[in-house]
Amino acid sequence: MTSAQVDNGQADGPKAVDAPAGEGYQRGLGARQIQMIAIGGAIGTGLFLGAGKAIDRAGPSLILAYAIAGLVIFFIMRALGELLMYRPVSGSFSEYAREFLGPFFGFVTGWTYWLFWVVTGITEVTAAATYMTYWWDIPQWLSALVFTFILYGANLISVKLFGELEFWFSMVKATAIIGMILICAGVLTIGFSDAGDTATVSNLWNDGGFFPQGIGGTLMTLQIVMFAFLAVELVGVTAGESKDPKTVLPKAINTVPWRIAVFYVGALIMILSVVPWSTFKPGVSPFVAAFEEMGLGIGAAIVNFVVLTAALSSCNSGMYSTGRMLRDLALNGQGPKAFTKLTKNGLPLAGTTFSAALMLVGVWINYQWPGDAFNYVVSFATISGMWAWIMILICQIRFRAKADRGELPQSTFKAPGAPFSSWFALAFIGLVIVMMAVDKDARISLYCAPVWGLVLGVSYLVLKARNPENKAFAKR
Repeated sequence: MTSAQVDNGQADGPKAVDAPAGEGYQRGLGARQIQMIAIGGAIGTGLFLGAGKAIDRAGPSLILAYAIAGLVIFFIMRALGELLMYRPVSGSFSEYAREFLGPFFGFVTGWTYWLFWVVTGITEVTAAATYMTYWWDIPQWLSALVFTFILYGANLISVKLFGELEFWFSMVKATAIIGMILICAGVLTIGFSDAGDTATVSNLWNDGGFFPQGIGGTLMTLQIVMFAFLAVELVGVTAGESKDPKTVLPKAINTVPWRIAVFYVGALIMILSVVPWSTFKPGVSPFVAAFEEMGLGIGAAIVNFVVLTAALSSCNSGMYSTGRMLRDLALNGQGPKAFTKLTKNGLPLAGTTFSAALMLVGVWINYQWPGDAFNYVVSFATISGMWAWIMILICQIRFRAKADRGELPQSTFKAPGAPFSSWFALAFIGLVIVMMAVDKDARISLYCAPVWGLVLGVSYLVLKARNPENKAFAKR
């Protein structure tokens, strides 16, 4: 069965059919959808909710942390772009790890990235439930349960609908941030709102200086900062369902610098200029808090709706990517065969259903620890998500070395400054991991990571022993 044949299938429900030996997905994601997925992927709870805790720890110096981390993210995305132009596949990082580092690393990367999105889905649905309490006094676990079921249903229709939903979700998020920047600019220049004369750019250094908690306080926010950027690599997973990946993906990746400059650095400069940094508190969206301090209650309610949209958008992306990653593992003999099946409209039903079921763990977390749920899952999501970035960088270094020796064709979208930029990005990620070890709140992820690694190692050995002739366990 070819990709075209899959496209002709009727979307008459989730009845699964055997998948072809190839990928078999519909190429239903157009240029504007990929662009907005790329833009929206980096606008989620890490910015809207997690930034409150980061501001409390670092003050205005958080702006510098986002700028430096943003440069590292650009290096990572250009490394990914070089690999995608060499071979655009839906398995993305798992496929590259399998090719350049061996089957074990492909196995670990695929399952770890799957786990990342499951945990991130829990994070996002937790944040969405938190935002609902702004309007109504309802249990967090109930909101989390309802949102999980709604998004699961949305992912069983078609990839084209997924892309359209993400387009509008991302449009709402981007428009809201730009609108907030313009309002803050108006407050600073014209002086309306309750902020009055206290709104000034000097707030960036007057209240204890640019580093009010010291450089150590800024370094301690790196885990939160990097979590905010997790999901920018999602465009790599869309490669197998993009209509024209070799044209669309480079354009999407090249938007990374201005996305970070506007949505992170620009937004924080404006917020922290209008409202002194000491006003913000952990667990409260700085965007909502800023509007409340300016006396713009309607604006605060609108922003709360936008950040709710952002959380649901990220969770929706999580359900999308987990099904694809499980199917890639299954097609390579490194996951249950049931995950290879597609519905008639080209959707990985089994993998999506399995992942959504595990995301319901988020409902239980919200029931047991409604106050600490977000912090618990953020740290583990960060370490598992950064593994994908590490694999991207190492694989790009290996690919470039082989291409320079003439063993592989050169990519048409070379990463600037590579391999030095990739080594710098790896060193920065190493620093983040060290700071996570120092932070008692984030340290739990470093305890969980070795346990997860042991589970994967044992599972891999068992699968290899049971299938000694399987080519999936042979180095390519």
